[in-house]
Amino acid sequence: MAIDPFRLGWFGNLAAPEWKTPYSGYDSTKNYFNLRFYKDMVRNLERAGFDFLMIEDSLMVSDIYQGTAEIELKHARYAPKMDPVAAAAALLEVTEHMGVIATASTTFYHPYQLARQFATLNNLSGGRIGWNVVTSSEDRAAQNYGMDKLPEHDKRYDIASEFMDVVKKLWGSFSNDAILADAESGYYADFNQVNPIHHEGEYFKSRGPLNLPAGPNGRPAICQAGGSPRGRDFAAANADVILCIPSGIERAKEYRDDIRARAATFGRNPDDIKVFPVIYPIIGRTKAEAEAKNEEWYARKQHNFEVQMTHMAATMELDMSQFDPDQPIPEDISTNGHQSQLVEWRKQLDGRTIREGFSGMRVQTTEMVGTPDAIASQMEEFMEEVGGDGFLIYGQPISRESVAEMTDGVAPVLQKRGLLRTQYSHDTLVENLRSF
Repeated sequence: MAIDPFRLGWFGNLAAPEWKTPYSGYDSTKNYFNLRFYKDMVRNLERAGFDFLMIEDSLMVSDIYQGTAEIELKHARYAPKMDPVAAAAALLEVTEHMGVIATASTTFYHPYQLARQFATLNNLSGGRIGWNVVTSSEDRAAQNYGMDKLPEHDKRYDIASEFMDVVKKLWGSFSNDAILADAESGYYADFNQVNPIHHEGEYFKSRGPLNLPAGPNGRPAICQAGGSPRGRDFAAANADVILCIPSGIERAKEYRDDIRARAATFGRNPDDIKVFPVIYPIIGRTKAEAEAKNEEWYARKQHNFEVQMTHMAATMELDMSQFDPDQPIPEDISTNGHQSQLVEWRKQLDGRTIREGFSGMRVQTTEMVGTPDAIASQMEEFMEEVGGDGFLIYGQPISRESVAEMTDGVAPVLQKRGLLRTQYSHDTLVENLRSF
Protein backbone atom coordinates (compact mmCIF):
# COMPACT_ATOMS: atom_id res chain seq x y z
CA MET A 1 0.00 0.00 0.00
CA ALA A 2 1.41 3.39 -0.99
CA ILE A 3 1.87 5.77 1.92
CA ASP A 4 1.99 9.55 2.03
CA PRO A 5 5.32 11.39 2.28
CA PHE A 6 6.53 12.08 5.80
CA ARG A 7 8.91 14.51 7.46
CA LEU A 8 12.26 14.29 9.21
CA GLY A 9 13.48 16.29 12.17
CA TRP A 10 16.69 15.93 14.15
CA PHE A 11 16.74 15.80 17.94
CA GLY A 12 19.93 17.59 18.89
CA ASN A 13 21.50 19.71 21.56
CA LEU A 14 24.36 22.17 21.85
CA ALA A 15 26.54 19.90 23.94
CA ALA A 16 29.93 18.73 22.67
CA PRO A 17 29.57 16.63 19.49
CA GLU A 18 31.33 13.24 19.25
CA TRP A 19 34.82 13.94 20.55
CA LYS A 20 36.39 10.47 20.71
CA THR A 21 36.63 9.68 17.00
CA PRO A 22 38.24 11.26 13.91
CA TYR A 23 34.76 12.01 12.53
CA SER A 24 34.34 15.18 14.57
CA GLY A 25 37.49 17.21 14.06
CA TYR A 26 39.02 19.83 16.34
CA ASP A 27 36.45 22.51 15.59
CA SER A 28 33.63 20.34 16.93
CA THR A 29 35.32 19.15 20.13
CA LYS A 30 37.22 21.61 22.32
CA ASN A 31 36.20 24.56 20.18
CA TYR A 32 32.65 23.56 19.32
CA PHE A 33 31.45 26.79 20.95
CA ASN A 34 32.11 28.62 17.66
CA LEU A 35 29.07 26.73 16.25
CA ARG A 36 30.95 25.70 13.09
CA PHE A 37 29.98 22.07 13.58
CA TYR A 38 26.31 22.92 14.04
CA LYS A 39 26.29 25.38 11.14
CA ASP A 40 27.64 22.63 8.88
CA MET A 41 25.06 20.27 10.31
CA VAL A 42 22.00 22.44 9.61
CA ARG A 43 23.20 23.17 6.06
CA ASN A 44 23.39 19.41 5.46
CA LEU A 45 19.99 18.78 7.04
CA GLU A 46 18.40 21.45 4.86
CA ARG A 47 20.04 20.04 1.74
CA ALA A 48 18.53 16.65 2.63
CA GLY A 49 15.00 18.01 3.06
CA PHE A 50 14.66 17.95 6.86
CA ASP A 51 11.88 20.09 8.30
CA PHE A 52 13.75 21.16 11.41
CA LEU A 53 16.49 20.74 13.96
CA MET A 54 15.01 20.57 17.47
CA ILE A 55 17.50 21.65 20.16
CA GLU A 56 16.80 20.32 23.63
CA ASP A 57 18.29 21.97 26.71
CA SER A 58 19.21 21.61 30.35
CA LEU A 59 19.98 24.32 32.86
CA MET A 60 22.33 22.77 35.38
CA VAL A 61 25.42 20.69 36.03
CA SER A 62 23.91 17.57 37.53
CA ASP A 63 25.60 16.02 40.57
CA ILE A 64 22.87 13.55 41.52
CA TYR A 65 24.51 10.27 40.46
CA GLN A 66 26.92 9.16 43.22
CA GLY A 67 26.59 12.67 44.69
CA THR A 68 29.11 14.21 42.30
CA ALA A 69 29.28 15.78 38.84
CA GLU A 70 32.13 13.43 37.82
CA ILE A 71 30.24 11.04 35.53
CA GLU A 72 28.06 13.85 34.16
CA LEU A 73 31.09 15.85 33.05
CA LYS A 74 33.10 12.75 32.04
CA HIS A 75 30.57 12.04 29.29
CA ALA A 76 29.58 15.69 28.57
CA ARG A 77 25.91 14.75 28.48
CA TYR A 78 24.18 17.74 30.06
CA ALA A 79 27.10 20.12 30.43
CA PRO A 80 28.75 22.02 28.92
CA LYS A 81 25.75 23.11 26.85
CA MET A 82 24.98 26.37 25.08
CA ASP A 83 21.71 28.30 25.20
CA PRO A 84 19.57 27.11 22.25
CA VAL A 85 17.49 30.30 22.02
CA ALA A 86 20.59 32.45 21.55
CA ALA A 87 22.27 29.97 19.19
CA ALA A 88 19.14 29.54 17.05
CA ALA A 89 19.66 32.99 15.53
CA ALA A 90 23.08 31.96 14.17
CA LEU A 91 21.78 28.63 12.82
CA LEU A 92 18.80 30.25 11.12
CA GLU A 93 21.14 32.74 9.46
CA VAL A 94 22.98 30.00 7.54
CA THR A 95 19.78 28.27 6.36
CA GLU A 96 17.00 29.49 4.09
CA HIS A 97 14.13 27.03 4.39
CA MET A 98 14.53 24.64 7.31
CA GLY A 99 13.24 25.46 10.79
CA VAL A 100 15.07 25.49 14.11
CA ILE A 101 13.12 24.65 17.27
CA ALA A 102 14.69 25.93 20.50
CA THR A 103 13.82 24.72 23.99
CA ALA A 104 12.79 27.17 26.71
CA SER A 105 11.20 26.48 30.09
CA THR A 106 7.87 27.84 31.31
CA THR A 107 9.11 27.33 34.87
CA PHE A 108 12.04 29.74 34.64
CA TYR A 109 11.24 32.25 31.90
CA HIS A 110 8.76 35.08 32.27
CA PRO A 111 6.10 35.10 29.52
CA TYR A 112 6.99 38.60 28.31
CA GLN A 113 10.69 37.78 27.99
CA LEU A 114 9.99 34.58 26.06
CA ALA A 115 7.30 36.12 23.85
CA ARG A 116 9.66 38.94 22.88
CA GLN A 117 12.68 36.71 22.18
CA PHE A 118 10.71 34.30 20.00
CA ALA A 119 8.89 37.11 18.20
CA THR A 120 12.31 38.58 17.43
CA LEU A 121 13.57 35.26 16.06
CA ASN A 122 10.33 34.70 14.17
CA ASN A 123 10.77 38.02 12.39
CA LEU A 124 14.51 37.58 11.79
CA SER A 125 14.03 34.11 10.30
CA GLY A 126 10.93 34.81 8.24
CA GLY A 127 8.86 32.40 10.33
CA ARG A 128 11.28 29.49 10.72
CA ILE A 129 11.72 29.48 14.51
CA GLY A 130 9.93 27.06 16.82
CA TRP A 131 9.58 26.91 20.59
CA ASN A 132 9.91 23.55 22.34
CA VAL A 133 7.80 24.04 25.45
CA VAL A 134 9.15 22.32 28.57
CA THR A 135 8.23 22.61 32.22
CA SER A 136 11.69 21.42 33.41
CA SER A 137 12.25 18.44 35.63
CA GLU A 138 15.32 19.12 37.75
CA ASP A 139 15.60 20.63 41.22
CA ARG A 140 19.25 21.41 40.43
CA ALA A 141 18.01 23.72 37.66
CA ALA A 142 15.47 25.29 40.00
CA GLN A 143 18.26 26.04 42.45
CA ASN A 144 19.99 28.12 39.77
CA TYR A 145 16.87 30.31 39.63
CA GLY A 146 16.44 30.98 43.33
CA MET A 147 14.16 28.05 44.17
CA ASP A 148 14.84 25.18 46.54
CA LYS A 149 12.97 22.71 44.36
CA LEU A 150 10.54 22.54 41.47
CA PRO A 151 6.79 22.73 41.92
CA GLU A 152 5.18 19.30 41.72
CA HIS A 153 4.54 17.77 38.29
CA ASP A 154 0.90 18.76 37.72
CA LYS A 155 1.37 22.24 39.15
CA ARG A 156 4.14 22.81 36.60
CA TYR A 157 1.55 22.11 33.90
CA ASP A 158 -0.86 24.55 35.58
CA ILE A 159 1.89 27.17 35.33
CA ALA A 160 2.65 26.18 31.73
CA SER A 161 -1.01 26.49 30.72
CA GLU A 162 -1.24 30.03 32.05
CA PHE A 163 2.18 30.83 30.58
CA MET A 164 0.99 29.72 27.13
CA ASP A 165 -2.17 31.80 27.51
CA VAL A 166 -0.09 34.90 28.29
CA VAL A 167 2.42 34.51 25.45
CA LYS A 168 -0.40 33.96 22.94
CA LYS A 169 -2.06 37.14 24.16
CA LEU A 170 1.24 38.99 23.86
CA TRP A 171 1.89 37.69 20.33
CA GLY A 172 -1.56 38.98 19.41
CA SER A 173 -1.19 42.33 21.14
CA PHE A 174 0.91 44.01 18.42
CA SER A 175 -0.67 43.23 15.06
CA ASN A 176 1.55 42.60 12.05
CA ASP A 177 -0.83 44.96 10.23
CA ALA A 178 0.00 47.73 12.69
CA ILE A 179 3.17 48.55 10.77
CA LEU A 180 2.19 51.22 8.23
CA ALA A 181 5.48 52.97 7.48
CA ASP A 182 3.31 55.60 5.76
CA ALA A 183 5.35 58.67 4.92
CA GLU A 184 2.30 60.57 3.74
CA SER A 185 0.39 60.24 7.01
CA GLY A 186 3.53 60.30 9.11
CA TYR A 187 2.54 57.12 10.97
CA TYR A 188 4.98 54.24 11.27
CA ALA A 189 2.62 52.12 13.37
CA ASP A 190 -1.11 52.32 14.05
CA PHE A 191 -1.70 52.64 17.79
CA ASN A 192 -5.22 51.21 17.40
CA GLN A 193 -3.65 47.85 16.55
CA VAL A 194 -1.29 47.77 19.54
CA ASN A 195 -3.14 46.98 22.75
CA PRO A 196 -2.30 46.04 26.36
CA ILE A 197 -3.38 42.58 27.48
CA HIS A 198 -3.80 43.39 31.21
CA HIS A 199 -3.26 39.78 32.22
CA GLU A 200 -3.43 39.09 35.93
CA GLY A 201 -3.61 35.40 36.76
CA GLU A 202 -2.60 32.97 39.47
CA TYR A 203 1.06 32.78 38.41
CA PHE A 204 1.75 35.69 36.05
CA LYS A 205 0.97 39.35 35.65
CA SER A 206 1.72 41.28 32.48
CA ARG A 207 0.35 44.55 31.18
CA GLY A 208 1.56 44.20 27.59
CA PRO A 209 1.45 44.91 24.76
CA LEU A 210 4.51 43.26 23.26
CA ASN A 211 6.77 45.94 21.77
CA LEU A 212 7.07 44.33 18.32
CA PRO A 213 4.86 42.26 16.00
CA ALA A 214 4.94 38.49 16.41
CA GLY A 215 5.98 38.00 12.77
CA PRO A 216 4.91 35.40 10.17
CA ASN A 217 1.91 33.22 11.14
CA GLY A 218 1.43 35.44 14.18
CA ARG A 219 3.60 33.16 16.34
CA PRO A 220 6.46 30.64 16.19
CA ALA A 221 5.83 26.94 15.68
CA ILE A 222 5.07 25.16 18.96
CA CYS A 223 6.70 21.85 19.89
CA GLN A 224 6.05 19.72 22.95
CA ALA A 225 6.76 16.24 24.32
CA GLY A 226 3.66 15.28 26.27
CA GLY A 227 3.83 11.80 27.76
CA SER A 228 1.73 11.84 30.94
CA PRO A 229 -2.05 12.33 30.62
CA ARG A 230 -1.64 15.97 31.65
CA GLY A 231 1.24 16.39 29.20
CA ARG A 232 -0.75 14.84 26.35
CA ASP A 233 -3.61 17.27 26.94
CA PHE A 234 -1.24 20.22 26.95
CA ALA A 235 0.44 19.07 23.75
CA ALA A 236 -2.84 18.31 21.97
CA ALA A 237 -4.18 21.75 22.87
CA ASN A 238 -1.15 23.75 21.81
CA ALA A 239 1.50 21.98 19.72
CA ASP A 240 2.23 21.91 16.00
CA VAL A 241 4.96 19.29 16.58
CA ILE A 242 4.89 16.56 19.21
CA LEU A 243 7.88 14.31 19.88
CA CYS A 244 7.33 10.99 21.62
CA ILE A 245 9.14 7.79 22.57
CA PRO A 246 6.48 5.08 22.92
CA SER A 247 7.95 1.58 22.93
CA GLY A 248 7.12 -0.26 19.71
CA ILE A 249 4.88 0.24 16.71
CA GLU A 250 1.62 -0.68 18.47
CA ARG A 251 2.13 1.86 21.25
CA ALA A 252 3.31 4.49 18.74
CA LYS A 253 0.00 4.09 16.93
CA GLU A 254 -1.91 4.29 20.21
CA TYR A 255 -0.06 7.48 21.12
CA ARG A 256 -0.74 9.22 17.80
CA ASP A 257 -4.40 8.15 17.77
CA ASP A 258 -4.80 9.40 21.35
CA ILE A 259 -3.23 12.79 20.58
CA ARG A 260 -5.44 13.25 17.53
CA ALA A 261 -8.56 12.39 19.55
CA ARG A 262 -7.56 14.81 22.31
CA ALA A 263 -6.88 17.55 19.73
CA ALA A 264 -10.40 17.19 18.39
CA THR A 265 -11.84 17.70 21.88
CA PHE A 266 -9.97 21.02 22.02
CA GLY A 267 -11.56 22.10 18.74
CA ARG A 268 -8.40 21.61 16.72
CA ASN A 269 -7.93 19.93 13.36
CA PRO A 270 -5.91 16.78 14.19
CA ASP A 271 -4.12 17.07 10.83
CA ASP A 272 -2.53 20.32 12.05
CA ILE A 273 -0.54 18.35 14.66
CA LYS A 274 2.47 16.35 13.47
CA VAL A 275 3.64 13.52 15.72
CA PHE A 276 7.33 12.58 15.52
CA PRO A 277 8.38 9.30 17.20
CA VAL A 278 12.06 9.27 18.13
CA ILE A 279 14.34 6.75 16.41
CA TYR A 280 18.07 6.00 16.69
CA PRO A 281 18.99 4.35 13.36
CA ILE A 282 22.20 2.32 13.14
CA ILE A 283 23.35 2.61 9.52
CA GLY A 284 26.06 0.75 7.62
CA ARG A 285 27.17 0.52 4.01
CA THR A 286 26.33 -3.18 4.18
CA LYS A 287 23.99 -5.21 6.35
CA ALA A 288 26.99 -6.85 8.05
CA GLU A 289 28.57 -3.47 8.81
CA ALA A 290 25.33 -2.15 10.33
CA GLU A 291 24.90 -5.26 12.46
CA ALA A 292 28.51 -5.03 13.62
CA LYS A 293 28.02 -1.38 14.61
CA ASN A 294 24.90 -2.34 16.50
CA GLU A 295 26.69 -5.16 18.34
CA GLU A 296 29.57 -2.82 19.13
CA TRP A 297 27.14 -0.35 20.70
CA TYR A 298 25.68 -3.03 22.97
CA ALA A 299 29.17 -4.28 23.84
CA ARG A 300 30.06 -0.90 25.39
CA LYS A 301 28.26 -1.92 28.57
CA GLN A 302 30.12 0.20 31.10
CA HIS A 303 29.95 3.30 28.91
CA ASN A 304 26.25 2.76 28.14
CA PHE A 305 25.48 2.10 31.81
CA GLU A 306 27.22 5.28 32.97
CA VAL A 307 25.53 7.39 30.29
CA GLN A 308 22.08 6.04 31.18
CA MET A 309 22.70 6.57 34.89
CA THR A 310 23.65 10.17 34.11
CA HIS A 311 20.49 10.53 32.02
CA MET A 312 18.37 9.05 34.81
CA ALA A 313 19.97 11.33 37.39
CA ALA A 314 19.55 14.46 35.25
CA THR A 315 15.96 13.94 34.09
CA MET A 316 14.55 12.01 37.07
CA GLU A 317 16.81 13.34 39.83
CA LEU A 318 17.17 9.75 41.01
CA ASP A 319 20.55 8.55 42.25
CA MET A 320 20.53 4.97 41.04
CA SER A 321 23.87 4.30 42.75
CA GLN A 322 21.92 3.79 45.99
CA PHE A 323 20.41 0.58 44.55
CA ASP A 324 22.05 -2.77 43.81
CA PRO A 325 22.72 -2.64 40.04
CA ASP A 326 22.40 -6.41 39.85
CA GLN A 327 18.79 -6.30 41.07
CA PRO A 328 15.65 -5.04 39.26
CA ILE A 329 14.69 -1.39 39.69
CA PRO A 330 12.74 -1.03 42.97
CA GLU A 331 8.98 -0.82 42.59
CA ASP A 332 8.53 1.97 45.12
CA ILE A 333 10.71 4.69 43.54
CA SER A 334 8.97 7.72 42.07
CA THR A 335 9.97 11.04 40.54
CA ASN A 336 8.82 14.62 40.28
CA GLY A 337 10.62 14.74 36.92
CA HIS A 338 9.65 12.97 33.69
CA GLN A 339 7.00 10.66 35.07
CA SER A 340 5.96 9.12 31.74
CA GLN A 341 9.59 8.35 30.96
CA LEU A 342 9.99 6.47 34.23
CA VAL A 343 6.91 4.41 33.32
CA GLU A 344 8.40 3.67 29.89
CA TRP A 345 11.72 2.61 31.41
CA ARG A 346 9.99 0.22 33.79
CA LYS A 347 8.25 -1.42 30.85
CA GLN A 348 11.45 -1.65 28.81
CA LEU A 349 13.42 -3.13 31.71
CA ASP A 350 10.75 -5.84 32.08
CA GLY A 351 12.21 -7.31 35.24
CA ARG A 352 15.85 -7.19 34.15
CA THR A 353 18.49 -5.91 36.52
CA ILE A 354 19.43 -2.24 36.50
CA ARG A 355 22.83 -3.03 34.98
CA GLU A 356 21.46 -5.35 32.30
CA GLY A 357 18.57 -3.10 31.40
CA PHE A 358 20.30 0.25 31.27
CA SER A 359 23.45 -1.06 29.57
CA GLY A 360 21.30 -2.06 26.62
CA MET A 361 18.79 0.77 26.56
CA ARG A 362 18.63 3.31 23.72
CA VAL A 363 16.40 6.33 23.41
CA GLN A 364 14.14 5.17 20.59
CA THR A 365 10.61 4.14 19.72
CA THR A 366 11.65 1.13 17.63
CA GLU A 367 14.98 -0.36 16.61
CA MET A 368 16.18 0.31 13.06
CA VAL A 369 19.42 -1.28 11.86
CA GLY A 370 20.68 -1.74 8.29
CA THR A 371 21.83 -0.13 5.06
CA PRO A 372 20.27 3.16 3.89
CA ASP A 373 17.85 1.16 1.72
CA ALA A 374 16.91 -1.09 4.64
CA ILE A 375 16.42 1.85 7.01
CA ALA A 376 14.20 3.57 4.43
CA SER A 377 12.13 0.37 4.14
CA GLN A 378 11.82 0.11 7.92
CA MET A 379 10.64 3.72 8.09
CA GLU A 380 8.12 3.08 5.35
CA GLU A 381 6.79 -0.04 7.08
CA PHE A 382 6.52 1.85 10.38
CA MET A 383 4.50 4.64 8.79
CA GLU A 384 2.26 2.15 6.99
CA GLU A 385 1.38 0.55 10.33
CA VAL A 386 1.20 3.63 12.53
CA GLY A 387 -0.06 6.26 10.14
CA GLY A 388 2.17 9.12 10.83
CA ASP A 389 3.80 12.40 10.21
CA GLY A 390 7.54 12.02 10.54
CA PHE A 391 10.52 10.77 12.51
CA LEU A 392 12.79 12.58 14.92
CA ILE A 393 16.34 11.30 14.46
CA TYR A 394 18.23 10.86 17.71
CA GLY A 395 21.84 9.99 18.42
CA GLN A 396 24.00 11.51 21.11
CA PRO A 397 26.65 12.68 20.86
CA ILE A 398 26.27 13.79 17.25
CA SER A 399 29.11 13.22 14.77
CA ARG A 400 29.73 14.28 11.20
CA GLU A 401 29.46 10.60 10.30
CA SER A 402 26.02 10.15 11.87
CA VAL A 403 24.71 13.28 10.12
CA ALA A 404 26.11 12.17 6.74
CA GLU A 405 24.64 8.67 7.12
CA MET A 406 21.21 10.28 7.19
CA THR A 407 21.65 13.24 4.84
CA ASP A 408 23.73 11.44 2.18
CA GLY A 409 22.58 7.88 2.82
CA VAL A 410 18.97 7.46 3.96
CA ALA A 411 17.45 10.78 2.83
CA PRO A 412 18.20 10.32 -0.90
CA VAL A 413 16.62 6.85 -0.80
CA LEU A 414 13.50 8.26 0.82
CA GLN A 415 13.36 11.06 -1.75
CA LYS A 416 13.71 8.59 -4.62
CA ARG A 417 10.74 6.67 -3.20
CA GLY A 418 8.68 9.87 -2.93
CA LEU A 419 8.61 9.67 0.87
CA LEU A 420 10.64 12.79 1.74
CA ARG A 421 10.41 16.33 0.44
CA THR A 422 12.81 17.42 -2.30
CA GLN A 423 11.91 21.09 -1.94
CA TYR A 424 10.24 23.44 0.51
CA SER A 425 6.93 24.69 -0.81
CA HIS A 426 6.44 27.43 1.78
CA ASP A 427 8.50 30.03 3.60
CA THR A 428 7.58 29.25 7.21
CA LEU A 429 8.05 26.21 9.43
CA VAL A 430 4.36 25.94 10.32
CA GLU A 431 3.28 26.08 6.67
CA ASN A 432 5.86 23.50 5.59
CA LEU A 433 4.80 21.16 8.40
CA ARG A 434 1.20 21.38 7.21
CA SER A 435 1.96 21.23 3.48
CA PHE A 436 1.21 17.48 3.29
